[in-house]
Amino acid sequence: MITAFIIGCEIAFWLFVLGGLTLRYIVKKERASAIVLLCTPLIDVILLVVIVIHLRNGAEATFAHALAAVYIGASIGFGHRMIRWADTRFAHRFAGGPAPVRLTGKEHAHHERTGWFLHLLSWAIGCSILYGMVWLVNDPSRTEVLSQTLRLWSLILGIDFLISFSYTLWPRETKART
Repeated sequence: MITAFIIGCEIAFWLFVLGGLTLRYIVKKERASAIVLLCTPLIDVILLVVIVIHLRNGAEATFAHALAAVYIGASIGFGHRMIRWADTRFAHRFAGGPAPVRLTGKEHAHHERTGWFLHLLSWAIGCSILYGMVWLVNDPSRTEVLSQTLRLWSLILGIDFLISFSYTLWPRETKART
């Protein structure tokens, strides 16, 4: 049940994003678009409240609970960037905006490094939530999966660091147009 709720929150996030962009570019309602897009963080708050209530009521922490913390961290850390990404494509498709640009060289390296710092922010937020859940449950046998998620996510963050910063040393080259 909790897994379905988490999936529902992810779907709701993208429905709010698509709804906000539809209001902006197709319906031409800027204010309504801004309101809908500003509501996306409420999904995170609702998810966090439901997860806390579920754990406080004695549920054993599962990977779904850990996934919720990861989702909230990523949503807060990358949310603005994801919405900007979708906005660029929506504007190009429906409002005659410029085509998205494929970054190369120093610009791409900078973009990748910035992405890693956003990942670090997401990791810090998600780990804070995971540690909060461990503290809330206060039973290591019921929270082992949360500790495993912390270790796995830390490893993924380290690998992402190596990949993201490798573009500084070996930048993406511009492809010749044919």
